Amino acid sequence: MADPSKQTGIDMETARSRTSIQVPAVRDFLYAGAARWRKREQIVDILTKDPVFDKSKRLFATRKELYIRGQTLANRLYELQEIHGWSKEDTNVALAVVDEGLSIGLHNVAFEPVFRLQASPELFAKYIDLIANKGIIGCYLQTELAHGTNVNRLETTATYLPETREFDIHSPTLTSTKWWIGALGKTATHGVVQAKLILPGGNDLGPHLFLVQLRSLDTHASLPGRIIGDIGPKAMGGFATTDNGFARFDHVRIPKENMLSKFAGVTDEGKYVTPPHAKLSYGGMLYIRSGMVTTAGTTIGKGATVAIRYATVRRQGEVGPDGLERQTITYPSVHVRLVPLIARAYVFVELGRALTRGFDSLARGLSSGDTSELAEMHVMTSGLKVLVSTTGIQDLETARRSMGGHGYSAFAGVGRMYADYVPAATYEGENFVLDGQVLRAALKAFRGIFASSSPATASSLSPTSKYLRLLLDKELVPPELSAASWSQPATAILLLEWRAALIVHESAQTLAQPDATATQRVSRAVTEAFVAARVGELIDALGAALPPQEASVVGKVYLLYLLTTVEASLVDLLSFGIFRASPTGNPPRSRDPTRALRLAIAGLCGELVPEAIGLTDAFGFSDWELDSALGVYNGKAYDALWARVQQEPLNQTEVTEAYETSIKPLMLRGRKIASKL
Repeated sequence: MADPSKQTGIDMETARSRTSIQVPAVRDFLYAGAARWRKREQIVDILTKDPVFDKSKRLFATRKELYIRGQTLANRLYELQEIHGWSKEDTNVALAVVDEGLSIGLHNVAFEPVFRLQASPELFAKYIDLIANKGIIGCYLQTELAHGTNVNRLETTATYLPETREFDIHSPTLTSTKWWIGALGKTATHGVVQAKLILPGGNDLGPHLFLVQLRSLDTHASLPGRIIGDIGPKAMGGFATTDNGFARFDHVRIPKENMLSKFAGVTDEGKYVTPPHAKLSYGGMLYIRSGMVTTAGTTIGKGATVAIRYATVRRQGEVGPDGLERQTITYPSVHVRLVPLIARAYVFVELGRALTRGFDSLARGLSSGDTSELAEMHVMTSGLKVLVSTTGIQDLETARRSMGGHGYSAFAGVGRMYADYVPAATYEGENFVLDGQVLRAALKAFRGIFASSSPATASSLSPTSKYLRLLLDKELVPPELSAASWSQPATAILLLEWRAALIVHESAQTLAQPDATATQRVSRAVTEAFVAARVGELIDALGAALPPQEASVVGKVYLLYLLTTVEASLVDLLSFGIFRASPTGNPPRSRDPTRALRLAIAGLCGELVPEAIGLTDAFGFSDWELDSALGVYNGKAYDALWARVQQEPLNQTEVTEAYETSIKPLMLRGRKIASKL
């Protein structure tokens, strides 16, 4: 009988040899070029060999120890930046591959970009060098104890005092306490504070942004009038290294110049200077949301890599042709769950890269006062934030559960990924609330077609409302489907666009009495139609981006994304009569009009199983990055799990100290009672 612990390595080598793709070609494609990948590989190698970034003890650390570890990692990263002459982009790569929520990350993604975008030229000149070089550390104080996504209801006030040319920053109630602010608890020295602007006479102008110093630059103690601290541990031990904090302000005075007034301001006398767009202060959130798409793709990719590697070497159940138990990846019930994870990861990574370019274009426009792209970016990032975070959370749990009992071990690594990722559903906008933003934008676009004096044309529709073109021609109908339809990406794309068009039309007609899930279904449909169209563009571009075999395989990955998205939307497609299967297109002996779709998905998954190890290897994650006993590159999962267990502090003594204090007295009492019975 074969030794399962030795068979794992053999199975991984065999699986790797069977992939038809050249992994480096696909990897370079995912990283937008070989040069980017090589730089990333060099950075990962440096971090892996640096003892500061050793991960072997972190699972056994306390919350306080993990926070201190996080600060150590951050300091070391910027030391390495100086030592190796890393560019800002290189350092961002290093920060991204460190799988611990570092507080300095909030400075980089929430504080500095907002300051750059909205500070007046004078304030910018005064602080930008300190901010860029981490001479001060910042955070972004928006959410409060009682309000998060509903920014308009924030209670913190910034009252202008013309006699002293100052703003009075104040927390009038307990519920106005700033809460959940990353890096605020113990790290940040400064913060951009969202507060209601109150002008003389009590005129409330709503939320605006103000730069407030929080701590002394000499002692790091909180300055007078500020009560600051950490809000405590998060669910499942997630984000332990990040000091999410609270702050209350007791009439803190700041200079008038500390208002971020590039677009909206106050004159010395207290008159308001109107911004060119009411939502300009939301630019920081849009920046973070745009980055969340790539993060989702990377996170799903990590979960998929671990789960697929383990499923490749784990043998359970039936005996296969080789006389051994079958590898679990060969069971359709397993690979139909795991292979689509690869598809979603690939799509989100590429989509996120495009979205980041879109935000860069938006930022350039805003810097010169051009707000034409702001509304579209708001809709796009709102819908995508909901889609990718919801999907990512589900996919990580799918990956964990596919590994059976061992998936619950912290050494599997996916549970830690899940704990760190699950708050994505509520930060930077609560998902169910953001759905409403997408619905409102969709209805506005719809009214632009049918309730406007100058109706829109197909060419004038924005990318997020392009699907509405289907309603402009009354003769257009959804396509008739056959078994062969599912090999064509255009079929799935068109179905998803029809779904979005008809569900928005329905919502417009029933606005006075919406059903229970209308908002969420519209948001999902509209966003998935947008993504589907982008996936179509990706497929069209594959021939120029990859060699023929690699383009063929990645094309199947993208097609799988489209088909599984269609499958998940069948309720809507059938409800609106969009799913029109031809009488001859349905497989024999089946009354299910969707069976051909599901057979196509099963077939694609089966075709991609031999490619799964290659496709996940193309993510380029090292063992140090994954930090998973079950997802090790060489496949020797059981050896790795055994080695990790030996590090458990409980195993460092043969007899636990709890024996004398608790276990022994318990048993002696039990024996005494038993002897009397």
